[in-house]
Amino acid sequence: MDVTDVRTLFVSKQQLQNAKNLLEQYKANPAMQVDTERLWKAKKVVDSTLHPDTGEAILLPFRMSCFVPTNMILVLGMLTPNPTIKTTIFWQWANQSVNVAFNSANANKSTPMNWSETAVAYVSAVFSSCAIAVGLNQAVPRLNIAASTKRVLMKLVPFTAVAAAGTVNVFAMRGKEISQGIDVYNENNELVGKSKTAGLAAVSQVALSRVLTNAPTLVVPPLIMDNLSQKPFFKANPKALLPINFGLIALSMFTSLPLAIATFPQISSLNTSSMEKEFQNLTDSEGKPVTRLYYNKGL
Repeated sequence: MDVTDVRTLFVSKQQLQNAKNLLEQYKANPAMQVDTERLWKAKKVVDSTLHPDTGEAILLPFRMSCFVPTNMILVLGMLTPNPTIKTTIFWQWANQSVNVAFNSANANKSTPMNWSETAVAYVSAVFSSCAIAVGLNQAVPRLNIAASTKRVLMKLVPFTAVAAAGTVNVFAMRGKEISQGIDVYNENNELVGKSKTAGLAAVSQVALSRVLTNAPTLVVPPLIMDNLSQKPFFKANPKALLPINFGLIALSMFTSLPLAIATFPQISSLNTSSMEKEFQNLTDSEGKPVTRLYYNKGL
């Protein structure tokens, strides 16, 4: 819940610096007297604002605490009734462009991408994502099935499209973490090396969490709205469905996002036996075997 709390978006630079200073003081002197609630609030502010790899502030619109507000702007556009191919392409492009920004801003930064690599990843991510979304939107209406079944499938197409496109987007934008690996640390937070296995685990976990974020949002509201649209009142007043749909989507996103993020901890770990050979026979300063290594999976 901490990293998705929208209230942290209103923290000033001075409040952020004060929170950072408090955590540094406590780390240097764990015996210091400090109110526990104040300490946890400081941790929430720092965790939701600063990138754990760089220590720098994440651009506000692309912090996970701003995920729902940023995406609700896109939702308004994607709820446009009777979309044409052009409007579908435009809103999918906008949606996947925002996804690229979130994936890049919250990625593991131990294997950074240069501008040319980012540009290639962006084009491939957006192109493939839009192709999937538009293809599904065009294919379902042509299916030779019952009208009622087709109507329900059309309501579920956005979930399938967004889930598939979002997965492609994550792997495209963070593929370098898989091909070159990411930093892994021992339990004392000492750098041990780079692991491709950890890179694959990190990107896969983030891709799955994106699917889990979208599942309730793009399945539950469409099914509820399909039921409501058959009611006499809404048949006579179809525009009344728009604010209800918007509200259901917002509620679903606020509920599903923290649950999806919590599925995999941001600082994850792997058993060294499942990693590359160079990590399988490590020992600590006392000569004891190192069995787990840790990494930032990103968000």
